[in-house]
Amino acid sequence: MNYSESKVMEAFELYTILARDGYAGSDALSLYRADDAVRALVDGFAYKVQCVIILAGEKLFLVPETKLSPFHVNNDYLKKTYLKSGATNADLYLLYFSTIVLFGAFYDSYQTLEPTRDFLRIDDWARLVDERIGILQEHNEEELKEREREFSYNWIQIVHKWNDMNDIKESAKKQSGNTISRLSFMDTAKRFLIDQELIHEIGNNEVVLTEKAKTIVQRFFMEVEYNKGILEFIYQWEGEDHAIH
Repeated sequence: MNYSESKVMEAFELYTILARDGYAGSDALSLYRADDAVRALVDGFAYKVQCVIILAGEKLFLVPETKLSPFHVNNDYLKKTYLKSGATNADLYLLYFSTIVLFGAFYDSYQTLEPTRDFLRIDDWARLVDERIGILQEHNEEELKEREREFSYNWIQIVHKWNDMNDIKESAKKQSGNTISRLSFMDTAKRFLIDQELIHEIGNNEVVLTEKAKTIVQRFFMEVEYNKGILEFIYQWEGEDHAIH
């Protein structure tokens, strides 16, 4: 399809905002929705850099679809920005694992498109991670190694990293991120997800999903193509309907 120069420039300006900031506001969203040519061009630009456009609330987001995208957040950046000095890949694997558990806490099955929970307390999130780690430990290391080859997910390092941390202390009132306690790690994971606009704090040590997170879950998290194999492994004990929560 041939596009006029003005449409190409409009689309490129919108894409430039997305590439620079990672999102664009309500005016850009209105243009994207109303103009088929601009929308097709912006989607095409995003595809060329292995990204997708997500509409959530009153914003557009440019979201990397693969690790090969130049907009993918690399491991070194995450380690330096969010994790303690000397952090290893095992810390990152646990961060990703904790994120999957958080999303899973808000939905009760693969077929559920809307959250079934309004909010999640950080200590409950830590407890859910602990439960999932416990399930992983029911497999011997040979089984986990086989699953690592299948999913390219480092289950053994996740288990060891979690177990190396201090036990959850129910009396803990505040975690600053300066210790290796499990609640402190959850505080680190929380800050990462807030910065990525995937959760909001609502007080009382509780968080809710953002519209961006809900859209990503609906579009990718429940898709067999992307994550279902991993989710089935993590939540396999839940039964034939593969309930998440």
